[in-house]
Amino acid sequence: MTPNTPEHQAAAHQAQQKAAILIEALPWIQRFAGTVVVIKYGGNAMVSAELRQAFAEDMVFLRHVGIKPVVVHGGGPQINQMLDRLGIASEFRGGLRVTTPEAMDVVRMVLTGQVGRELVGAINAVSTAGDSAVGSHAVGLSGEDGCLLQAVRTGTVVDGMPVDLGQVGEVVGVNPGAILDLLDAGRIPVISTVAPEVGVPGSVLNVNADTAAATLAVALKASRLMILTDVEGLYRNWPDKNSLISALSVTELRELLPSLASGMIPKMSACLHAVTGGVQSASVVDGRSPHAMLLEIFTQAGNGTQVFPDEDSSEGADHD
Repeated sequence: MTPNTPEHQAAAHQAQQKAAILIEALPWIQRFAGTVVVIKYGGNAMVSAELRQAFAEDMVFLRHVGIKPVVVHGGGPQINQMLDRLGIASEFRGGLRVTTPEAMDVVRMVLTGQVGRELVGAINAVSTAGDSAVGSHAVGLSGEDGCLLQAVRTGTVVDGMPVDLGQVGEVVGVNPGAILDLLDAGRIPVISTVAPEVGVPGSVLNVNADTAAATLAVALKASRLMILTDVEGLYRNWPDKNSLISALSVTELRELLPSLASGMIPKMSACLHAVTGGVQSASVVDGRSPHAMLLEIFTQAGNGTQVFPDEDSSEGADHD
């Protein structure tokens, strides 16, 4: 390319922009290097091939700059597709699926055998690109492996009456040893959210991935919890798009929580649980944008809504 041609000038300008981005990222790399970041993977990023590829690239990038990502995933759309394909009817009570033993077999198969394996494969394909013999290889686990997660059954209330949801539970305990071993070996754990039922040998429960990710973040003493969503973030007055909140404290979130739309309550409750449990900050991130994780961690603008402890309110959160 001849110097001082329009093409050369455009290439130089693009290179300068890339350099500026790297310089902007440096303080955040220094801040989070060596720490654990728990990412709940779901939404559009799970079903879009382009976004899945970008997510895999983000995870490998994080590991190579010294951050230790731990991925937790659900798989609602894939479970629905498989149940329909097999002709297994789904009963919903109060908007929640009743998980029968037959449906639980499908949940277990899809989460651990399909969704988890696809994500592990995508990360490993990025990690070993260029025929590299050494990569930050992903390793798939479920909450059953090494008794990683322990859960108890939960129900719901419909019209004032308790309703049994079957094999649905919430995480009440974490045994993080297997994950810590993988992180020490430079691996990227990818965890599917099924868990043994406490006190019932052989019984396995389907657990909410947002809640599981938050509980795991607390147990791993993570620096951050990040939950992928299919919206820009949390709105103070939905559907007013001008009411998007870039950052808020634990106290502010507690006040808002009862008024939130039902779909955001589990995600924001998970953020609240994580931060009150010692995680430095928690975010819901718009997973419809490629490389949303990198924008959230390494830029001042961020890419969602961040929750921070009350004692940090004088300093504010990372987002402007």
